Amino acid sequence: MTQDSPWLSGPQQEAWRHWIALGTALPAALNRQLQESSGLSLSDYDVLVALSEAPEHRMRIGDLAGGLSWERSRLSHHLRRMEGRDLVTREECEDDGRGAWAVVTPHGLEAIADAAPGHARLVRETVFDDLSTDELAVLTRVLDGVRRRVQS
Repeated sequence: MTQDSPWLSGPQQEAWRHWIALGTALPAALNRQLQESSGLSLSDYDVLVALSEAPEHRMRIGDLAGGLSWERSRLSHHLRRMEGRDLVTREECEDDGRGAWAVVTPHGLEAIADAAPGHARLVRETVFDDLSTDELAVLTRVLDGVRRRVQS
């Protein structure tokens, strides 16, 4: 294959198929672990992580959607479900009548604190435990390069 060919080489095809399979299997495993251990979905966890790490545990809804790479409508529906379980609340922005804040509740902070150790354990065991320091450095470099190209 040449650089001008639209097709992947054999090794590229093999790596790409592993990547695609992993992109399905890993989130499914993480979601299953979170559901079983804490009753949270992986989407709940992603929202709670972002909010719990934000100043004052709050983010503008548009910024939260952008940070999660979600459509605003998807986030709005998801926040509604999370509000029903007292994990988050929405507050109007005093300085912008059109905007709103997503705010993690005390119950949401407790839920993320309870869920995080098991989640981190599964990530470590599944992804990192078998990697050498050199392999981890290569993986980090490769993933960062792909991320930068996707975001540009």
